[in-house]
Amino acid sequence: MKCLLIGELAPGQPSMEPCKNAAMVEDFRTLRSTVEQMDLLNPNKLFFFCVLLHILLLDVLGWLNLYYFGPSLIPFLITSLILGTLQAQAGWLQHDFGHLSVFSKSKWNHLVHHFVIGQLKGAPASWWNHLHFQHHAKPNCFRKDPDINMHPLFFALGKKLSVELGIKKKKYMPYNHQHKYFFLIGPPALLPLYFQWYIFYFAVQRKKWVDLAWMISFYVRFAYCYFPLIGIGGTISMFMLVRFIESNWFVWVTQMNHIPMHIDYDQNKEWLSGQLQATCNVDQSLFNDWFSGHLNFQIEHHLFPTMPRHNYWKVAPLVRSLCKKYGIEYQSKPLFTAFADIVHSLKESGELWLDAYLHK
Repeated sequence: MKCLLIGELAPGQPSMEPCKNAAMVEDFRTLRSTVEQMDLLNPNKLFFFCVLLHILLLDVLGWLNLYYFGPSLIPFLITSLILGTLQAQAGWLQHDFGHLSVFSKSKWNHLVHHFVIGQLKGAPASWWNHLHFQHHAKPNCFRKDPDINMHPLFFALGKKLSVELGIKKKKYMPYNHQHKYFFLIGPPALLPLYFQWYIFYFAVQRKKWVDLAWMISFYVRFAYCYFPLIGIGGTISMFMLVRFIESNWFVWVTQMNHIPMHIDYDQNKEWLSGQLQATCNVDQSLFNDWFSGHLNFQIEHHLFPTMPRHNYWKVAPLVRSLCKKYGIEYQSKPLFTAFADIVHSLKESGELWLDAYLHK
């Protein structure tokens, strides 16, 4: 980041903005040093190897199921479910490599990231980096976090932003019904109907030819494996079903930690308080860890983005303690409560929008 260096502070000048809590900032820096001393930023490569291995085994299992049992309906649906699971799990694994949390050298993380997201998923690494790094810098900050760009075109998000939208008499959608149409245009449609074409547009428009080559290798392999077994029409149908399964899995898991939380314009808060107001956890269990790729520890992930996911549980008590010291709410909830809170928050913000639209 040498190109961003414009000078050094004089010894007597403060090293943080006066609007921020200096004690909180210093305590988080101390926590960061503790994390480094505990070796929590060092990955267990065997863990990530096993994650990759179980993904590759799912890939083989899906093909073998159709090869041995034929292209009838039940084997077709079972293989689709297996491949949908593979895609979701590969999504969590590419996330690890994208965050540079597997290898000590960035170039190896980038290389394997290309393989996992490109060859195993058919998506461009540069597209994921472009969006996801912005999200981590300013989660739930309108016009800074691309993950909430569906406001206001499709959804009214956050209490304050929804009221603001109503006062301005803006109505791109019937937001008071958004908790209902979310089930139509949210989980089932995001990947098959939007991401599926946009990722190719992104790669071509930005001339990411290496990414495009990795993506094409995925589609060539998929066609080579399944055309002989179920034909062109069957392969396309199965591919779309796999994307449908993956899309539902992806949206519910990624939105359960953020959509129910505070959404507003950037308030320039401290790193700790800014991340905590926009992020919540889901209770730990072996299933929740696997199902969400450890993104049930979203708080710890946002505070330490390069930390390997198998260490989140170790730092969680220290984060809880620091939050308690400064009166910051640390939310953790059951999985299905987290899912339900997405719908409840959409319903609440939709009602706030309607009240402001009609009466303010």
